[in-house]
Amino acid sequence: MSRLSQIEKGAFIKLFNRSGYVLDFSTNDFDIFTMDCVGVALCQQYQLSKGKSLMEYAHNAQEDDIIKLYDALLAHYEFHYQKEIESGDDYAKLYMKCRGVMDRIKSITVPLANSANVLTAKFSSDYLSAQINLMLEMPRQNPTEAIGKAKEFIESCCRTILEKNTITPDKNWDVGRLVGETVKLLKLTPQNIPDTTPEAESIKSLLGNLRGIASNMATIRNAYGSGHGKSANYKGLEERHAKLAVGSAITLVQFLWDSYEKQLTKTQPQANNP
Repeated sequence: MSRLSQIEKGAFIKLFNRSGYVLDFSTNDFDIFTMDCVGVALCQQYQLSKGKSLMEYAHNAQEDDIIKLYDALLAHYEFHYQKEIESGDDYAKLYMKCRGVMDRIKSITVPLANSANVLTAKFSSDYLSAQINLMLEMPRQNPTEAIGKAKEFIESCCRTILEKNTITPDKNWDVGRLVGETVKLLKLTPQNIPDTTPEAESIKSLLGNLRGIASNMATIRNAYGSGHGKSANYKGLEERHAKLAVGSAITLVQFLWDSYEKQLTKTQPQANNP
């Protein structure tokens, strides 16, 4: 099974091929680079411009070699084009997509990525699915933005569930209030466990911690995430912290959405058997 789709190959080409040039390489430097990387001097091999030679190689070479070359070019880009990455322009957005693809191929994933893929399939909202994709792509190259997106993801999920139940959230509700109202709506304590049992208290305590996840996410976001101005000496958190934020958000959202779907099946009329 192919690990790299044609669309993904095209994304890498768009990132590296700058109107026939490949990033900041001279022809000689590019041939030396590709020879060292995959054993082929591309311009010498194809007698074309750097950009067209890269396209020919991507069309004809073995997938493992294409991935190896793309990975090396991506590392070169990250080292030499940091300002472009931080600019947020179209190339920066394209880089984020390519970085996410390469991380997937190399199995460098955030916690619970499989759960995120399940959620992407479940959500009919393009906006929610796009938020998941952004969270999975961002921890490595932009931990600050990943933390902000994780908090927004929780908010979006709760607002969607509430609105699907004809409840209009107040625009001033913070993420803790949104989670609290969603938990209340879904009635998450199993009905077969009496309220007086120790198990019920433990479940209630665990459910209470859900709101704590959301509130703590907001605190982290306010201090380290996107959406707030930072001083000149600001230092963000690291990739591992962003992965913790994203993993926590995915865990919470999956639980809430699974609970919403379970409630939905209970309220839908059952088809009569023939």
